[in-house]
Amino acid sequence: MVNASTLNSMTGFASGTGQGLGFGWSWDIRSVNARGLDVRCRVPDWISGLEQGLKAAISKRVARGNISVSLRIQREEGEASLSINEEILSRTLEAIAHVEARAAALGLVLAQSRATDILSVKGISEASAPEADPEALAALLLKDFTPVLESFLDSRGKEGGALAQVLDGQIAQVESLTRAAASEAEARREKTAETLRANLQKVLENTEEVDPDRVAQELALIAVKSDVTEEIDRLHAHVGTARALLAQEAPSGRKLDFLMQEFNREANTLCSKAQSAALTAIGLDLKAVIDQMREQVQNVE
Repeated sequence: MVNASTLNSMTGFASGTGQGLGFGWSWDIRSVNARGLDVRCRVPDWISGLEQGLKAAISKRVARGNISVSLRIQREEGEASLSINEEILSRTLEAIAHVEARAAALGLVLAQSRATDILSVKGISEASAPEADPEALAALLLKDFTPVLESFLDSRGKEGGALAQVLDGQIAQVESLTRAAASEAEARREKTAETLRANLQKVLENTEEVDPDRVAQELALIAVKSDVTEEIDRLHAHVGTARALLAQEAPSGRKLDFLMQEFNREANTLCSKAQSAALTAIGLDLKAVIDQMREQVQNVE
């Protein structure tokens, strides 16, 4: 049984939220399979250095996968400050005083002006958001991204653990089928030899002159074409290699992908040399399991 914690999947997802410096934001990071590492970021251009920092942080922890990072950011409500246009305020107060003086001269009584009424005059008060410091905001966002990245890596690790269990079971199937192929090949050996001896006797009985060297060459050729010992030995070796790759700490997806090709090559050769229905059936079962393994390996980092 392999250690599931050593294997990572290339698919994963994580999200998170944060706030600071007058802003609120939300993260979204997800990945799918890829031949190499491709990181794409959708972040505001005005936050200088953020995209480069995100890509650097991800590339230090991830070897393969098509990864997309999305950041949605907006200013928080209540952070805007209120400023007074002194010039317009002065002119407005002078106008109010002038109106009140004229009304008093005519014997009219006006309601007392309220500050809120004056502030509602267009141009007197202006709400302005504080100036953002792109570098400080980028530093804060990169710090906030760290736990999101850890959650993302954890999701890839958990899926990798499930992949490891599936692959471990499939490798066990290949090993069992390889043993069955070895047993069948051994059982077939005597029967094949008897058939060969019988056919050779018929040839000798109906041939007056036989070249012993040519007969030896033909027998050797037939033996080579029907011997599956090397294929079985290589399949056993590939099983050991596969288990070692699953257990190693470093990303092993590419090597496992190449190894699946080697597994398939040996299974194909085994089928072509089978010369028996039972061995052919085992070879076909091997090919089916190997194909299933190949599909799972496509997800391994």
